[in-house]
Amino acid sequence: MIVWINGTHGAGKTTTSPLVQQLIPDSRVFDAEKVGETLMDITPGLPGPGTDNFQHWPPWRQLVVETARRVLDYTGGTLVIPMTVLVEQYWREISTGLAHHAIPVRHFVLHADQDTLRERIEGDTVLGPSSFRLAYLEPYAEAARTWLHGEAAVVDTTHLTPAQAALRIAEAVKS
Repeated sequence: MIVWINGTHGAGKTTTSPLVQQLIPDSRVFDAEKVGETLMDITPGLPGPGTDNFQHWPPWRQLVVETARRVLDYTGGTLVIPMTVLVEQYWREISTGLAHHAIPVRHFVLHADQDTLRERIEGDTVLGPSSFRLAYLEPYAEAARTWLHGEAAVVDTTHLTPAQAALRIAEAVKS
């Protein structure tokens, strides 16, 4: 099984995911961003529109599916994947690809209001303030309004600690 933890920057995915992993027996965290980093390291760069977002390259979506499938074939259990996907077509490609391999997906969205997200991003002591991360606040709000919140269980992290959010996710997965 895959527990996909979606949501925009500042929602708590990176912090919450290892806590979810600790609460779900036989699970591992798979950071799909590493697949994108590998693609960004290819020189010369991949063709297509100039982008700072590797998700726009079709190989990223295909490789996430294939990597998850191969890891689950090897290890069994559950993969916890903390990854923002705000483009509905991209989510369809990934979820359809996983379904093609009969891999069940529990999709969660960590949500917080825009002011909270902005404060978290601007006050991030690990990554520091980031215009890249702030630029995704409006696309997240649009995805939330139009499709994303209908596709997933929404966990509002505005007033939750990461441990509380992880517990909600783990309890939902186990039920």
